[in-house]
Amino acid sequence: MSGPLHGLKVLEMPAIGPVPFCGMLLADLGADVLRLDRTGDSGLGLPVEPRFDLLGRGKRSLALDLKATGAIELVCSVMDKADIVIEGFRPGTMERLGLGPDGALKRNPRLVYGRMTGWGQDGPLASAAGHDINYLSLTGALHAIGRKHDAPVPPLNLAADFGGGALYLALGVMAAIHERQHSGRGQVIDAAMVDGASSLMAMFYGLLAQGLWRDERGVNILDSGAPWYDTYRCSDGRYVSVGAIEPKFFTQLARKLEIDAARFPNHMDPRCWPEIRGAFAEAFARKTREQWCALLEGSDGCFAPVLALREAPRHHHIAARQTFVEREGVVQPAPAPRFSRTPGSIRRAPPRRGDGGAQALREWGVDAPRG
Repeated sequence: MSGPLHGLKVLEMPAIGPVPFCGMLLADLGADVLRLDRTGDSGLGLPVEPRFDLLGRGKRSLALDLKATGAIELVCSVMDKADIVIEGFRPGTMERLGLGPDGALKRNPRLVYGRMTGWGQDGPLASAAGHDINYLSLTGALHAIGRKHDAPVPPLNLAADFGGGALYLALGVMAAIHERQHSGRGQVIDAAMVDGASSLMAMFYGLLAQGLWRDERGVNILDSGAPWYDTYRCSDGRYVSVGAIEPKFFTQLARKLEIDAARFPNHMDPRCWPEIRGAFAEAFARKTREQWCALLEGSDGCFAPVLALREAPRHHHIAARQTFVEREGVVQPAPAPRFSRTPGSIRRAPPRRGDGGAQALREWGVDAPRG
């Protein structure tokens, strides 16, 4: 047994971004994830070589032409054996294929059917195309990210695709699995990225309602407005980050920077922020990033170096926790979170199209296609 989700069978329909990421999370934690790959397809998204397609790790692949005779019947048979189906097509696509949730749940009443879209299964924009940046735009989150007087800054595709999308889809299907233990019945999960990303903004909408957050970029305590929650350039051109929000942490950081914290009796007062920022910038510019690491890492100054992607796995804390691992020459994040008795693992490398599919069908008890 490997991982707390050992024994769960998951069918992942063809998709990019959040659906494969959700499938990776489930596979990392022990679920048996069978990915459906369309034959003759030039690929979805970027032309990534299979071994670098980390969202496919731990899975097996069933290569299938959905237009071929018997293909839909085969997928239905797989759904009949599955615990979970995850799909990311536009609303109505699975129904047009004959693979919609109504029929699937009629055949397999215990099936948990997870649906991932940007805009949701209904609403005026439900059928429109979009990507992370668009979904994030409608939630207020993108408006809030960036510096004062500058354009909004897309936070990669972390916030809507992976945070508001894949993680909420994973939470949804696992919540439905838990509920199934009591009712014996599956259900459909409508995981929309606009919903999930909006949910991630809950704290900020609360602060806004109380008047503790201004509805503009770069003027608040967590959006680069506050000088004690920002990044600074060092003498070698590299950057460090500080997040000294609480008074005791601000005092500790100021002391390490050889700044008299008594000059700023209320560091939360925006009127003193320009002076604090100037003092911090001048101080950090005197030393290299590594010199600041030697002085500040491990202190209560709430400090960390801003590491590049290739640097991060080598950092002594990250390395000590084995937060990154290397598999077949590819450095990648390790499964998360961690479990005391049933740890997750990367059980197999990302599959090439069709790798392991026939074996998965046999193990699931599905008759393989003829011919």
